[in-house]
Amino acid sequence: MIDIAASTMANIGPAMSFFFGFSFLAVTAGVASPLTIVAAGIAIALLGNTLAQFSRAQPSAGGFITFVGKSFGPTSAVTTALLAGLGYIIAMAAVIAISGGFLQITASRYLGWDVPWIVWSLLLTALSVVMMVRGIGVSTKLAGLFFGVEMIVLVAVSIVAIVKHGNALSIAPFLPSHITGGVKGLAEGFPLAIYLFIGWENSAALAEETDNPRRNVGRAVFSSVAIMAVSYILFAYATVTGFGYDVDKLSASPIPFIAVARGSLGVLAFTAYLAGLTSTMGALIAGTNSQARLLFSAGREGLLPSFIGRVHPTRRTPTNAIFTFVAIALLIIGGWGLGHILGGHPTMDPISFFAEASTMGTILVMLVYLTSNIALPFYYRKYRPQEFSVLKHLVLPALGALAIIVPLYYLAKPGQPAPYSWFPYVAFALVAASILYAVVLTRRDPELGDRVGSLIADAE
Repeated sequence: MIDIAASTMANIGPAMSFFFGFSFLAVTAGVASPLTIVAAGIAIALLGNTLAQFSRAQPSAGGFITFVGKSFGPTSAVTTALLAGLGYIIAMAAVIAISGGFLQITASRYLGWDVPWIVWSLLLTALSVVMMVRGIGVSTKLAGLFFGVEMIVLVAVSIVAIVKHGNALSIAPFLPSHITGGVKGLAEGFPLAIYLFIGWENSAALAEETDNPRRNVGRAVFSSVAIMAVSYILFAYATVTGFGYDVDKLSASPIPFIAVARGSLGVLAFTAYLAGLTSTMGALIAGTNSQARLLFSAGREGLLPSFIGRVHPTRRTPTNAIFTFVAIALLIIGGWGLGHILGGHPTMDPISFFAEASTMGTILVMLVYLTSNIALPFYYRKYRPQEFSVLKHLVLPALGALAIIVPLYYLAKPGQPAPYSWFPYVAFALVAASILYAVVLTRRDPELGDRVGSLIADAE
């Protein structure tokens, strides 16, 4: 349980997510942006209930794909497999890019090296793939080690910053009256706060390699979400305090937490850069490990091409799924870069790409979250009516669905700058194409519905 919880939090990548996401959050929510994180933590906990309830009944590496497919049939399973796979791959492309981008920033600052970020990204990705192919035990523990390093640094910097500004501490970040724009500002910042937690569902995909998955997956999910929520609140409070509650200065900083580390630790600020590096590596390993297993499960059950569902003959790792996942992510980076060139921008900034790709990927993943919340009451009424609970299987997933609809609206609403204004249309096209593919596949393979969810993690 500790291993998969650590892997889950490494997948979230708190340093990476907070470094490159908090300034955007502060712009929308203002000084009281920590309250937005509180709201997002509650929303993710509601989603955690859905995942925990499904995993208790049907633990599987397929995760949401299996859960939705068992509830609504094979067409929904194939559609979910495609949307989840694409969403996670696009989001992981953002992680691959920012891993090289942040290493470029660090190497340039401390070593004077001017190596292009894409070179660093390819090198770090290759090293990560080697670790993942060696086995889940090795790679998960390595991701957990990286997570431990980043958390020690983040907490230390936050405490030092708060102590250093002790004479000016304020409760303003926790007062609703200090949210910029009131409820509207809270809602606009909500999608960004949700993004900080993306990866929280990592534990479910590792169910087949976990002891007692019916119990431990749920425990890992809730403990991970709780630890991350408390940690983000601490980091956010330290950051706004370090900037003297001046949101304009904070939002103008490329990486606000790094600026706070410099002001608080001086020459020891390099430790914050170290945290960023370990965070991107941990997220890259943990995220690909779990999300490639969703593709593996879908390939094994026939929802995706069967070669994806094969394992290494001796190491028993889903190597084909890992290679496919990483290859598509790299192609997305290349295609995105080509789009920048054709659009008159000769270079692609990895930080901008991180924001763009993570937003597009998050939209698709949120659609899967939404469908899973809707599926939970149907699943329990259909397969486990004697265990059905109005609170756990109806009220909480309904609240979870509502918590997802709000950020989806603000991610899709008109009037956003390009390329963000294109993303809702891209998402709609991908949903339509996925449904069409699913209909064709299920008609060609009538037995597909019997295979969805047929492999249980703890089956004898």
